[in-house]
Amino acid sequence: MNFNALTPELIVAFEAIVGPAHVLTAQRAEAAAMADAYADYGRDHTEDFHFTPDVVLRPADAEEISRIMQLCHAHRIPVTPRGAGTGLSGGALPIHNGVVLSTERLNKIIQIDERNLQATVEPGVVNETFQNAVKEVGLFYPPDPASKGSCFLGGNLAHSSGGPKAVKYGTTKDYVLNLQVVLPTGEIIWTAANTLKNSTGYNLTQLMVGSEGTLGIITKVVFRLLPFPQHNILMLVPFRQEAQAADAVSAVFRAGIIPSGMEFMEREAIAWSSDYLKIPLTLPEDIKAHLLIELDGQDLDQLYKEAEQVYGVLEPYDVGEILLADTAGQKDDLWRIRRNIGNSVRYNSVYKEEDTVVPRAELPTLLKGVKEIGARYGFKSVCYGHAGDGNLHVNIIRGELDDEMWNVGLRQPISEIFELCVKLGGTISGEHGIGLVQKGYIGIALAEANLNLMRGIKGVFDPHGILNPGKIF
Repeated sequence: MNFNALTPELIVAFEAIVGPAHVLTAQRAEAAAMADAYADYGRDHTEDFHFTPDVVLRPADAEEISRIMQLCHAHRIPVTPRGAGTGLSGGALPIHNGVVLSTERLNKIIQIDERNLQATVEPGVVNETFQNAVKEVGLFYPPDPASKGSCFLGGNLAHSSGGPKAVKYGTTKDYVLNLQVVLPTGEIIWTAANTLKNSTGYNLTQLMVGSEGTLGIITKVVFRLLPFPQHNILMLVPFRQEAQAADAVSAVFRAGIIPSGMEFMEREAIAWSSDYLKIPLTLPEDIKAHLLIELDGQDLDQLYKEAEQVYGVLEPYDVGEILLADTAGQKDDLWRIRRNIGNSVRYNSVYKEEDTVVPRAELPTLLKGVKEIGARYGFKSVCYGHAGDGNLHVNIIRGELDDEMWNVGLRQPISEIFELCVKLGGTISGEHGIGLVQKGYIGIALAEANLNLMRGIKGVFDPHGILNPGKIF
């Protein structure tokens, strides 16, 4: 990739577009005692990577982004779109320096349309803020990544994020009706219409969702919404064998029960997180894994009937005492433990997180395979994830691994884990994306013909290759 360096003239042009206060360079950040904040624009939650941008721009709307992209396209300046920086695949890292284009000022909920069960928002709105806003009018936006309290909706769109509710309600892609997008050349388009049905041309909306900021910059989103479920039941089920916990997932679905959450946590995952949060949790020595199972709906009596069915499904398994959360505080504590596993792992050790996904019935085979591969190559893993949709997060712990093994030697076992996923009918990422860290493995999941089609699409949208360069391929 051949890019040009920023010039003082371009900095002046950027200032004219967004205002001097929203043009940040390392020198200006240092002078304003903002060096640490500026450095944050060069990192995300992916391992310990850091790349320094030449400039950070904080535009306010699509028109400003359009003018920025026209300049960068004309002058061959690389641009890395950025949301909240909570990604786990390096998708928002400016590996070619250049411009980091932050969407933090595009943070308005423009409209909540109660009549049509829709909402129009900007990409810099925090997921949980949006969920709470629609809940106030009795509506529901289900996608809820673990980082929902800090991640932006734009980043969720870039990776088609999921979360615990995906098992019943689907992922981000299932709620997007229409997008306003600034193309790498500066044009502003809408991808579809604000309708539930649309059979008019290619589906540009779904092409943009999951494209990891490589095809365009999303500036407005029209989401569809659901009525908010009024009741829920939450149970924590301890298993004496990890494989049985994984196997029970498919058994619950085969019984005709569709939970709103079905989360797997092996012993160390739940122990680290409860310790990290200082939430007391009794973990008998013989318990090896847990399932966190949530049922939701509008009829509480019906939910209790479903809970009884779940108990019946679990009866043949070697389980300990099932905890049925009976207060809102207890439910909140259990979900906080689940959502903070990643933070607790990060607190305990440097780690690499692999976002594996297989058909849910294959989860026991995947879990067994991950542990066997770890034993052969001498590394420890902490596993947890959205078991209801077969999405297992494999956290490889650095521990005592030397630099050579950590930086080079792990490539082979990680490849073997991904090869196992594909063999089982799965793929190498369920919700974190490919970004920077997984692009070397993408050939395991996709044939060269698929990749060539994707490269061709990238070339049509971004002829100079300036938008989020070095990602996916």
